[in-house]
Amino acid sequence: MPEFDLVVKNGMVVDGTRAPRFRGDLGVKNGRIARIGRIGAHDGAKVIDADGLVVAPGFIDLHTHYDAQIFWDPYLTISSWHGITSVVIGNCGFGFAPVKPQDRERAMLTMVRTEAIPLPSMKAALTWDWETYPQFMDTLDRLPKGVNLLPYVPMNPVLNYVMGIEAAKSGRMPTEAEHAQMRRILHEAMDASAHGWSAQRLKPDGPSAVQRDFDGSPMNTDIMHDETCLEMARVLGARGEGFMELTLVSNDPKADAAHYEKIAEISGRPIMFETVTSQDRFPHRHRNQIKWLEGCRQRGLPVYGQGVTTDAGLSFTFEDWNLFDDSDAWREATVGTVAERKEKLGDPRRRAALKSQMPRESLISYFDQIIITECVRPENKHLEGLTMGDAAARTGKHMVDTMLDLAVSEDLKTEFFAPAVNRGMELMKEVIQYPYVTFGVSDGGAHTKFLTAGRFPTEAIVKYCRDLQWLSLEDIHWRLSALPAFCAGFKDRGTLREGAPADIVVYDLDKLAVQPIEILHDLPGNEWRRVQRAEGYKWMVVNGQVTFEDGRCTGATPGRLLRRGM
Repeated sequence: MPEFDLVVKNGMVVDGTRAPRFRGDLGVKNGRIARIGRIGAHDGAKVIDADGLVVAPGFIDLHTHYDAQIFWDPYLTISSWHGITSVVIGNCGFGFAPVKPQDRERAMLTMVRTEAIPLPSMKAALTWDWETYPQFMDTLDRLPKGVNLLPYVPMNPVLNYVMGIEAAKSGRMPTEAEHAQMRRILHEAMDASAHGWSAQRLKPDGPSAVQRDFDGSPMNTDIMHDETCLEMARVLGARGEGFMELTLVSNDPKADAAHYEKIAEISGRPIMFETVTSQDRFPHRHRNQIKWLEGCRQRGLPVYGQGVTTDAGLSFTFEDWNLFDDSDAWREATVGTVAERKEKLGDPRRRAALKSQMPRESLISYFDQIIITECVRPENKHLEGLTMGDAAARTGKHMVDTMLDLAVSEDLKTEFFAPAVNRGMELMKEVIQYPYVTFGVSDGGAHTKFLTAGRFPTEAIVKYCRDLQWLSLEDIHWRLSALPAFCAGFKDRGTLREGAPADIVVYDLDKLAVQPIEILHDLPGNEWRRVQRAEGYKWMVVNGQVTFEDGRCTGATPGRLLRRGM
């Protein structure tokens, strides 16, 4: 009778602790690493020959929106294709619990624009056999999972549930009774093993006022009060557990920073700052963020940054595009059905406002750099590959007229690409080399027609470690696994050590690569998405079971709902 369920032999073990790599074997029993050392092949019921390969802890993604996708995709692709074995859901304050039965349709509509999750997919897949957050947790527990889930309590549905949607959207301060009910909901959720709370607060008049509600109005978390955040922080402080994720952007960065610090002081719990992003034309922004985070670290405040470590370019058509919401004119013109959008974008009476209220530079490069990547009509093919600046020069029209006349003539199917704001590698290096910024912000499960940032672990190892050699293997695996596990309070995960859950990736460093973008029509409700696969991963193991072998899914679903991080 073999001693171990699985033996991983002869690999180059990079254990996630930043200790030096070593050649060795792992013995797995009952879902955990039972021994690290020299183990005979005959001692394993299944043996993985990792000779010449890297053996590392599975990657952890702290920023996803897989709250809907878990209902139709147990493996949460594309993340699991890139070695991610654990994810956090409920980010940005958005999710599906608690929700009263009469508000279910409205809850799905909330996710259509702000996170660009297709409504037909949600309608086809969500079971809605819950109302409260503990009931939602029980539903998640029952679902088959190929990765582990750690859930936040999202504040958007909490505000709606307690105050009612109209009152929550009004911006009024909750009453003491309403705050008491919110505290009770958070306590009940954490009693059921939720792991904290989240909110995205993009002030409507701030520099990053994007990701609005389906009707173009601010999300209720955008206008929620500081005191409500502090009330929720006090719950975590009283319990001595959990962590928080907060995006706060207003016109007063100093006040924003002070608010983060106050939350951290009141709660004594980790708070994830969203996001540390280099911007080629505004290098002071990420430098100021890093300087502030370092100040928090030196003072012992548990404020940690999540970095955007991928090229954040976005592909889009005006059939679905929703990230010009920081401009009143563009937001109003891109709300509604495809037919309504086409009518508004083609209306010459709107063009003056659209030209005078160009979108700000929060998520995309400057407007003139947007590229026309695919035209539908043959007579427009000569514009493919041109920037909006070059296309405007060729057509003799304003950039806005050039873009919108083209899109409207092709029923909004023209494809554009907005180059990333973070293409400058020297500035990206400054983010990468600050050791206490976690990698990621994949937005997995959201914006799936626009971006494929779930590739970030593969890209990080290939680009920043193997090719550019900015980081060692020891450092990159600490940043991809142990550091996010520490920040989020994962129990025992993020490192390869005896007694830890066996979440393992085995890969060929020389062959590791991100594959080109492709389109898959594999979502419920006849919807589609952009994806990028990986090559070079030989095995992926979750809780001791192989989930992928040479890129092929085994069908095993050993993932767990990590109640209290365990």
